[in-house]
Amino acid sequence: MGGFHVDGAIAWRPSPELVANSRLTTFMARHGLSSLAELHHRSIDDIAWFWEAVLDDLGIRFTTPYARVVDLSRGGAWARWCLGGEMNIVDNLLDKHAGTPTDAKIAVRAEGEPPGEPRTLTYAELRQEVNRAAGFLRAHGIGRGDVVGVLMPLTPECVTAMLAIIKIGGIFLPLFSGFGTEAVAARLRDAGAVALLTTDGFTRRGRRIALGTVAEQAAAQVPEVKHVLLPAWSGYPDEADTARTGADDPMMLIYTSGTTGRPKAAVHTHCGFPVKAAQDMAHGFDLHADETMCWITDMGWMMGPWLVFGTLLSNATMMLYDGALDWPGPDRLWDLVARHRITTLGISPTLVRALMQHGDEPCRAHDLSSLRTLGSTGEPWNAAPWQWLFDVVGGGRLPIINYSGGTETSGGIVSGNVLTPLKPCAFGGPLPGMAADVVDEQGQSVRNEVGELVVRQPWIGMTRGFWHDPDRYFETYWSRWPGVWVHGDWAAVDADGLWYILGRSDDTITVAGKRLGPAEVESALVAHPGVIEAVAIGAPDDLKGEVLVCFCVLGPTVAPSDALRDELTARVVGALGKPFAPKAIKFVDDLPKTRNAKIMRRVVRAAFLGEDTGDTSALENPNAVEAIRASR
Repeated sequence: MGGFHVDGAIAWRPSPELVANSRLTTFMARHGLSSLAELHHRSIDDIAWFWEAVLDDLGIRFTTPYARVVDLSRGGAWARWCLGGEMNIVDNLLDKHAGTPTDAKIAVRAEGEPPGEPRTLTYAELRQEVNRAAGFLRAHGIGRGDVVGVLMPLTPECVTAMLAIIKIGGIFLPLFSGFGTEAVAARLRDAGAVALLTTDGFTRRGRRIALGTVAEQAAAQVPEVKHVLLPAWSGYPDEADTARTGADDPMMLIYTSGTTGRPKAAVHTHCGFPVKAAQDMAHGFDLHADETMCWITDMGWMMGPWLVFGTLLSNATMMLYDGALDWPGPDRLWDLVARHRITTLGISPTLVRALMQHGDEPCRAHDLSSLRTLGSTGEPWNAAPWQWLFDVVGGGRLPIINYSGGTETSGGIVSGNVLTPLKPCAFGGPLPGMAADVVDEQGQSVRNEVGELVVRQPWIGMTRGFWHDPDRYFETYWSRWPGVWVHGDWAAVDADGLWYILGRSDDTITVAGKRLGPAEVESALVAHPGVIEAVAIGAPDDLKGEVLVCFCVLGPTVAPSDALRDELTARVVGALGKPFAPKAIKFVDDLPKTRNAKIMRRVVRAAFLGEDTGDTSALENPNAVEAIRASR
């Protein structure tokens, strides 16, 4: 894609105390490694050593020991892990703490949208709830190998349902709480689910959402679903057996949020997704056992299960929030951080752009001194929102752990960490165990220019494939270059070795033979103080192949005008050059986003061009699609 240049000085450096007390430093010392670079090289040169070391570091116990940690005899795409081992991850999350000091610790903090009494569960209380729910499921004839959907808001009952399904040897199927009937039915049908756990409803901005109605209507379309169940397990026994399962048996199907073709269910196992999540929390976010992590998410996005598995395997506390982040006031998130003494807060760039429109005061009115790290994932950053989060929320003292991977990877490919100095919008580099690279069109490594993000070795959290569709899995990730996972993102590594994710490679715009990523255009647009959000797409053009069309959401006090269009066009030209002057700039009230705040450029492009928008069931705001269509 041509040259890459970033204007940015180091914004954050770790203190000697932070480095010395970090989980990364402890891990390296245990294995006689003197630097992060040395750890990374060894972790990808000897993957069996590394993942065995991670399993040991996390204290993963097996009911039957594995014979070999990894088998690559069928090739990297079909790697098998913990061969011959038996292990149910719920035994490691909860059962093994019985009678230990961890039992008395808080496992779950939770709060809903109407400000009220927060809820907490200790590790012992959560285990009891999971045991009751396991008995409840077994009483309905649900057991080993059964796929069970969960359509719930992010509450303690949702976590309990998730873990109970896995405890009995079932396969957990998380569903976005904002899905409509058709989206739920399609996933239940594709997964072969036998039951659906749900609730009557939940509240958003003071309005009641009838979730139970959606669940009933969806299940009625899928004959295989025998039960639609509410979380009524309070009368069941406090004790329940944990099913013996193979360590690499499926325990979760989670659908990707792509908008082309039918949804894809990534298969994840007991020794896969949870181990990768906990390793990333240790090596990326430096989460310690006495800390509380809150990620603004939904159980239907991979960061929901990631939060549950990772915090519990770290003996830490998860903070669940279900509701709008600016209701009843714009300080709701910061009030949450202060009252629950959150130490790690995960937030998307889209949410930051929305909250910063309210100014600094809602944030500065609260004591945020409990925070140790800020996290971000879901989409590329723009410089101004990153700087606001760093300066105003973090007070210039906290690292922003930028984190990027996906549903199919069980977490991060690249991430920040607490050892590597950071520039705005950058990643420290690949996580230990991830043999990430940036390559050109021939598959050769490149630096200081934009290329494809790939991974050259398998890792324990890698999806075991798409549910009942191995060919589609192989075609999606492994078919371009032999033995190389092609992730589908544009990435770059700068002269200082810091990494950048620049958007999806299938979102690329080609103007007169020159390719660029939409994030470059969007950064120029949102740098204008009147623009909250922006999307750039390529539209067909007989002369240039494609021309640039931009969509901007303006601040509440900013009016659309031709003068503003001219000003924004000049900003893009100034940043990227005259060949990339936008053909059109459209002003809209909203942009199509998933529940995890990803702006769906492919949907914007299809709607603007009058094409089929594909599966839009993951969208939070489907009305935004019609507004794009109307702007043609």
